[in-house]
Amino acid sequence: MKILTLFSAFFLITGLLMGQDTYLHCGSVMDINTGKTSVEKTIIVSANKIKSIQSGYIVGSENDLIIDLKNKVVLPGFIDMHVHMEGESSPTRYIERFTKNDVDVAFQSTVYAKKTLMAGFTTVRDLGGSGVNIALRNAINRGIVVGPRIFTAGKAIGTTGGHADPTNGMRKELMGNPGPKEGVVNSPEDAKKAVRQRYKNGADVIKITATGGVMSVAKNGQNPQFTEEEIKAIVTTANDYGMLTAAHAHGDEGMQRAIRAGIKTIEHGTLMEEPTMDLMIKYNTFLVPTISAGKAAAAMADIPGFLPPVVAKKAKEIGPVSQRTFKKAYKKGVPIAFGTDAGVSPHGDNGKEFGYMHKAGMPVLDALQSATLTNSELLGMKEELGQLKEGFIADIVAVEQNPLDAVETLENVVFVMKDGKVYKQ
Repeated sequence: MKILTLFSAFFLITGLLMGQDTYLHCGSVMDINTGKTSVEKTIIVSANKIKSIQSGYIVGSENDLIIDLKNKVVLPGFIDMHVHMEGESSPTRYIERFTKNDVDVAFQSTVYAKKTLMAGFTTVRDLGGSGVNIALRNAINRGIVVGPRIFTAGKAIGTTGGHADPTNGMRKELMGNPGPKEGVVNSPEDAKKAVRQRYKNGADVIKITATGGVMSVAKNGQNPQFTEEEIKAIVTTANDYGMLTAAHAHGDEGMQRAIRAGIKTIEHGTLMEEPTMDLMIKYNTFLVPTISAGKAAAAMADIPGFLPPVVAKKAKEIGPVSQRTFKKAYKKGVPIAFGTDAGVSPHGDNGKEFGYMHKAGMPVLDALQSATLTNSELLGMKEELGQLKEGFIADIVAVEQNPLDAVETLENVVFVMKDGKVYKQ
């Protein structure tokens, strides 16, 4: 029997040790369905799956590995439904559109991917970039890059001049006339073509910008930017291709159009009013609140020169509202899915969202379930991810304290296993 050392952990991570089972000796294991913890358990991992969970501290053969988590609380890996792995907010971010090549973006994305995984987020949904996010997903899947399992939208879909128009803020000679290939649509036919292009490019999910946004170089952060017919065309086509749909939305009218058209998740939902909350409940549409991004945007707006003036104005108006809106939506019964919008907020700080949700009135267990049970179901992975259960993929994290008693412990994950491999110990 071998006790895991840094040397053996390295070989485990790189896959050089084959044919071994891993025995996690856990002080406490949380049942994410109930919040109850069982003490002195052994989780046996074989290849990338949980083979069994047994009482007591079990030992295997002399070739197997033991990992000592006897003074830790063990949970399933977390899922963040809204990240942007290609970049992160900085005073130079807007000019970097003109100075960085795709290869530069690719290299920096690997750093953000590793930070995300080390924070305990073993799966994420990337909701928009240049397309490098698709290559990043593939590199992680091949074991070339360390990072979370990624479901990606590739390039988000917007309208001309809208939040996802990549040429906003450029001088007219550079604006050109981007179309469905670039993710810019102006009719139902354009919308269908844009979805099919995302599928062709290798995207897993579809993201649209149903309203104006905060961080884009455009003056309006909340106006509706798609017709309902355009959104219906997107949803119908995405459904044909088995792709989950998400809509960035701050303003109320744009949200209502997206919900009625069949979008499954509303991202941010910042200025949502009660009739829209009722509509979300009626259509079983999920709110991804991204409180972290609202707080980050408001903080950046207070730093002179950090954001362009047109962006800073919107950040001051919209950013501070997100936590208050989430509180109302949760209390009313709107379905909630966990998401941070990391990239606006710093990568690796994803766990702070749990505390923000709890401070707004959501029990910690509900927040944990939104980041595990809810999100795995939305991604079509409810029989593989989101629980510590026999036969499930071995995405496992550990923290120092029971998070139901100390939510801040979720900001300091001390052990991470993804797909049966140890990445943090």
